[in-house]
Amino acid sequence: MKTAKYPMCKLLKHLAVAFFSISTLSTAEQPNIVIFLADDLGFGDLGCYGNPIIKTPNIDALASEGVRLTDCHSGGTVCSPSRASLLTGRAPFRSGFYYLAGPEGCHLKKEEITLATLLRDEGYDTCFVGKWHLGSFENDPTPGDHGFDHWFATEINAFDGPEDPGKFVRNGEKVDKTGAWYCDAIVDEAIAWMKNRPDPAKPFLIVVSSHEPHTPIHPPEKFSAMYEDEMVEKLESVVAYGGVHRPLDRSISENKKYYYGTVTQLDAAFGKLMGALDTQGKRDDSLVIFTSDNGPETPVTIEESGGNWEDPIRDRCFGTPGPWKGMKRYVLEGGHRVPGIVRWPGKVPARSLSTRFVNGTDWLPTVCAATGISVPTDRTIDGIDATPALLGKTSERKIPACWIFPISEDSSKLPGMAMRDGDHVIVGWFTSEFSGRGYSKWVKAAELNRFALYDLSTDRFQETDLTTLRPGQFESSKEKMLSLWSNIRAEAPDWSK
Repeated sequence: MKTAKYPMCKLLKHLAVAFFSISTLSTAEQPNIVIFLADDLGFGDLGCYGNPIIKTPNIDALASEGVRLTDCHSGGTVCSPSRASLLTGRAPFRSGFYYLAGPEGCHLKKEEITLATLLRDEGYDTCFVGKWHLGSFENDPTPGDHGFDHWFATEINAFDGPEDPGKFVRNGEKVDKTGAWYCDAIVDEAIAWMKNRPDPAKPFLIVVSSHEPHTPIHPPEKFSAMYEDEMVEKLESVVAYGGVHRPLDRSISENKKYYYGTVTQLDAAFGKLMGALDTQGKRDDSLVIFTSDNGPETPVTIEESGGNWEDPIRDRCFGTPGPWKGMKRYVLEGGHRVPGIVRWPGKVPARSLSTRFVNGTDWLPTVCAATGISVPTDRTIDGIDATPALLGKTSERKIPACWIFPISEDSSKLPGMAMRDGDHVIVGWFTSEFSGRGYSKWVKAAELNRFALYDLSTDRFQETDLTTLRPGQFESSKEKMLSLWSNIRAEAPDWSK
């Protein structure tokens, strides 16, 4: 490890190893790391999370072999911020991801230190396959610049399957049409890379970032056909959509089978990857993480009060956040509470359940702890080692977890920031109007001026504002939120310069 990048690295590494000797999670043998990131998959979209319709036997099997997290969250409420937080361990606004990569030149700066760089510098082989969405491959740092030895990726989404437009790039070289659906193409690439590594004894990191079930949604017919029956029609009535109402003039029966089929298609690809780990004898020495980048896509506009239908491509979006309020883009629970499943044989008990809080910023510190590698100390790392949470134990979080979406103050619109404070969550509305400004200017001008406090342990749907009923908790949470926003905003880069 390069000591210029990581101050006191030797001392910290010894401390990390000592800690894990005490906690029985030994780092004597560094595990392989597999992170599988679904796109727009809701908290309630899997069988093991209670979905009554969608069949996900392979992901359900992973849950039976490890721990299923019921309080797991993505680092952001949309694609790019979540991906940045997963790779850096930092709240996405700190690295400049206010919305998606691209506007004002937003990208993952070369100065950011990623999980892949940390592991590669300590001898890991590293591979990224799938959706990058952290900058342009031509003008910005690529996955290869951020620590991945091998990468096979698309800049953003790719219309897959028969309409595959040839958007994949492998290690900087454009790839002809794959002729495969997206999840199949990236899983096949990951498996081939695993098999053909020059030194199979070296530990590896694989990040598999799927397109599914993001729009456009059109799975192979064999998957959608699974959901053309009367039982699906009956079960549909019990599925919640985060308080978002579907336009009454749009077809439900005609469209929902495609979403359900796409999730099952994703499950099949995931099962193929897990099968390859088994075939290569890597199951017992691999830490596998399955999660999603945010909540499910909204079938209507972002305005909570109901707006005109914006995007007919969302006719096929039937993802559910389960019992939580909100969808993708919302800072309410449904926008970022996502599936989280971890399998680590011999370290995490099989068939276990954890209700402890885990955030998307935690995956970098957690993997670093599992591998005995030091977390960078020359920058703010918002995440913490979530190993205790995987075992159902509590852990101290010095920096509260938060989620921010750039939306202006308006009584008809949603809050723009949420912050977790124990079982409570405080949400706030920003004063700054976004219209006519770039994201950077909005961030620098935005102030929080209205708040609501909820107790998630008794109010999953965030219906009862406790600001007057629990004034002490409210004032404490408000003070923390204002301080956190001030700290993040001060660090947030100005892309307009």
